[in-house]
Amino acid sequence: MNVKKFLELMSVAEKLKNNTRHSWTSSNRHESVAEHSWRLSLMAYLVKDEFPDADINKVILMCICHDLGEAITGDIPSFNKSDNDEIIENREVHQLISTLPEPYKQELSELFLEMHAQKTIESKIYKALDKMEVIIQHNEADLSTWLPLEYELNLTYGENEVEFSEYLKELKQAIKEDTMNKIKHKIEPKA
Repeated sequence: MNVKKFLELMSVAEKLKNNTRHSWTSSNRHESVAEHSWRLSLMAYLVKDEFPDADINKVILMCICHDLGEAITGDIPSFNKSDNDEIIENREVHQLISTLPEPYKQELSELFLEMHAQKTIESKIYKALDKMEVIIQHNEADLSTWLPLEYELNLTYGENEVEFSEYLKELKQAIKEDTMNKIKHKIEPKA
């Protein structure tokens, strides 16, 4: 890739550092899209022994790139995201990818199609971990940052996405227990 195109893409990607998500960090500030993608990528690497038949490098690439469209559209929480928002975000990603030279254009186009189709083990791992990272982050944030609907949503979010894997179901259950403990400690009066 020539250096001008490289720098142009880095400029777009830099917006992921600035665009914040609905989630808050444990230090009481909004999380950036880039921070979410970074930890999601680390999660993918750390589950590679659980999925020996999966191409974990591909999963990591999915995790790194999955929110590229949010560099342009910003983050919209899943509970507010409409079909039209999805269409716009997908259009922006495809427009961005179409400006890349080969082999990047073809590789990333195929990667996004695979993520969207949710047929491969790699795409399923990425999607399940994406959902789990969100709940982990909510559990790490102060409960005062939660919206009322999240008390229930955080217990069920991602259940369908983990169904294909015993390991991910176990992870989801452990995260759910953390969520319930967080809520319980908020409700119980302090002694």
